[in-house]
Amino acid sequence: MRDATAVAVRGAAAGATAACAWAALEPLAGRALRTGGFTDVRLLGRLVPGVGERWPLAGALVHAANGAAFGAAFALAGGRGPRAGLAWAMAEAVATWPGIALIDRLHPDRRSGRWPPLAANPRVMAQEAAMHALFGIVLGALVPAEPSSRGGRD
Repeated sequence: MRDATAVAVRGAAAGATAACAWAALEPLAGRALRTGGFTDVRLLGRLVPGVGERWPLAGALVHAANGAAFGAAFALAGGRGPRAGLAWAMAEAVATWPGIALIDRLHPDRRSGRWPPLAANPRVMAQEAAMHALFGIVLGALVPAEPSSRGGRD
């Protein structure tokens, strides 16, 4: 593999793993923060057309794919270590938070009343911050400091 491709693949694997850690732990954070069942997996999965009751699988796959894309970009940009991963993930959280207002208007769980309003909800904001922090720290810890080298090729 070319070096950049190898770096991107390693970053994508780290990002997908970090996203899976997020998905596994987010229900606990939601219970602790009392966010009314809000999770990113549910947010994403319920937006996939035609999946019906298979939304948990769809949401998990979309969440892992998002994590993989983010991890690849992080690694290709030279991101390494938990501190850098945390900084990147928190920057993404701040940059994307305004989009939650659109979720408030369009998401089926918001329209049905299953979820409380999200955009101005400090509990949901705290959950998102905590989960982004976890993601970033795990991502940074998993991205190797130096790509392995086998005679210049992987």
